[in-house]
Amino acid sequence: MCYDDNARPPIEPNKGAAHGEDIVLTAEDGNRFAAYAAHPEHAGGAQVLIFPDVRGLHQFYKELALRFAEAGISALAMDYFGRTAGLTARDDSFEYMPHVEQMRVQTFNADVAAALAQLRSGAGATRASFIVGFCMGGSLALRTAASGFDLAGVIGFYAGLSRVRPSDATGTILDIAGSITCPVLGLFGGADQGIPVSDVEALDSKLDTAGVDHEIVIYPGAPHSFFDRRATDYAEASADAWQRTLSFIEKHAAWRSERP
Repeated sequence: MCYDDNARPPIEPNKGAAHGEDIVLTAEDGNRFAAYAAHPEHAGGAQVLIFPDVRGLHQFYKELALRFAEAGISALAMDYFGRTAGLTARDDSFEYMPHVEQMRVQTFNADVAAALAQLRSGAGATRASFIVGFCMGGSLALRTAASGFDLAGVIGFYAGLSRVRPSDATGTILDIAGSITCPVLGLFGGADQGIPVSDVEALDSKLDTAGVDHEIVIYPGAPHSFFDRRATDYAEASADAWQRTLSFIEKHAAWRSERP
């Protein structure tokens, strides 16, 4: 897994600038799943849907949603496992792999559609929508970017690129990279033992060939899950990744609003 119960986003809170709440969403087919909504005091023109790591919705992602909201970006972090694990907690005791193995693309997309519908309700209808994902969630963010959800962009932190999911006949992320239809920001650790730099370079090349607006960043020496308050050796990489994330959202939200 990426983050344990003690992990926290490496961003100082701006207290009073946002508030959050646990909510339950319902997909079109009736599935109920947990989510966490963070609301800015003064919302801007962008909103993000957060895809967690393999454990699903836990405290790291709730706090990350608040950090986005404190920056003026409405945020919603969703859980993956309502279909098989219900609304139970996703703490360190949660045995996630049996539930990961039962995930299916069609039902996952139904849950994503419900989460995006929640974000796009009310004032959210006029905001540019982004997806930010971590580890498995980063891979899912890139896959969702090729699935017709009308996104302004996706941001993937240490997304696995060449892993084969038995439940998905479309292939790996590298296989479907040419079908991505929105801008991409990819953030990777150069010392990530699970994601070879050659895979990251292959993603960069495939997005070039497909004409996808993208930025791929590799932080030399940084491991998997470097974006953590406790990882003080990689504080500069974390700070840079956060600023790139905010700049990417600002740039592409503005571009989206200028389109006819």
